[in-house]
Amino acid sequence: MKKSGLLILVSLLLVSGIFAQRTIVVTNSLGIDRKGEIVEISLSTFKVSFDSKTYVLKNNENKEVGYQLVFNGNKKPQSFIFQVDVKANKSNKYTLIEGKPAVVKSKTFARFVPERKDDFAWENDLCAYRMYGPALANENPSNGVDLWVKKTNELIVDEFYNGELKNGISYHVDHGHGLDLYKVGHTLGCGGIAPYSSNKLWVENHFDHYKVIEVGPLRSVFTLIYDSVKVGELFYKQELTITTNAGSMLNKAEVKYSGPVQKLELAAGIFLHDGKGTLKQIISNGTSAYAEEAVSDAKVPSGRNYVGFYIPSKVNDARKEGEHGLMTSSYKVGDAFTYYFGGGWSKWGYPSDDAWFNAINRFSEISRNPLKITVK
Repeated sequence: MKKSGLLILVSLLLVSGIFAQRTIVVTNSLGIDRKGEIVEISLSTFKVSFDSKTYVLKNNENKEVGYQLVFNGNKKPQSFIFQVDVKANKSNKYTLIEGKPAVVKSKTFARFVPERKDDFAWENDLCAYRMYGPALANENPSNGVDLWVKKTNELIVDEFYNGELKNGISYHVDHGHGLDLYKVGHTLGCGGIAPYSSNKLWVENHFDHYKVIEVGPLRSVFTLIYDSVKVGELFYKQELTITTNAGSMLNKAEVKYSGPVQKLELAAGIFLHDGKGTLKQIISNGTSAYAEEAVSDAKVPSGRNYVGFYIPSKVNDARKEGEHGLMTSSYKVGDAFTYYFGGGWSKWGYPSDDAWFNAINRFSEISRNPLKITVK
């Protein structure tokens, strides 16, 4: 009876969750260190509910690791994400236990900016970006990406807008945290994308609608919708979903066109400005990277400006065409096409052109070799 009673007690304790914990092993199979990468754990396979309990994540050294619940547009969380540092050919262990987690410092942000002509702006701890909305319709905008370089891990989007619009402090001048020194015009800017058909790049106009999916400390996600994209004599609807992760040098972009069926290519592109910079494109890697002189609106030299993108699917061609450096891939209308884009600065993280080019190629390598996650 005593043994039976003990078994019942242990069973009740396990059901109540007193001993509940999960162990996560993250393995790096590459011969290079992985630093600050986001890993994601599906709650359906993890079998842990965050409905009524809270949890603390600990690393190998029993130190707390911040995490974010990811909802993907649902009412309940679908997964959780956290950043990891894993040495070359090594594994790290993380344990989830019951407890009250500490507040996680915000490293990503995204919002619609109606006070600045309907911009949509976003950032992580490395760079900030924006794309153009309906209020700019009379100024010949594009679906290109604008780049704001920064030299701080802090979030600067609201600081820049508030300074410019409320206090007359121009974000085209570096006041210590970075600046907007990138020109877009009617181009693809910092790694935008557009259909390529009949030997022509069909650069688009402003977005018409937006949807915020997630804004969190480690990941922010949103969709920009373009109602009427002209390709030849035909028109398409485009949905562009952008994900920015903490610590990632490039944004993830998933683009989908709906409309008439025809043979299309998609072209990711970089605006080459005066064309005096250095463009390096490697078809086998799916990478395109550009380095140029960075000059502010006040004509003040500001180091070197960097832009790049990575296409994981097959690249058909890579070339300079007009004012763009392009890479094209085949596309079937209705499918989702994924690629990555972003920028950097010689005054924050990339001290030389080669450092930027190497970082882009390294990004492609780690993307092709994701960290292995085992849940115990």
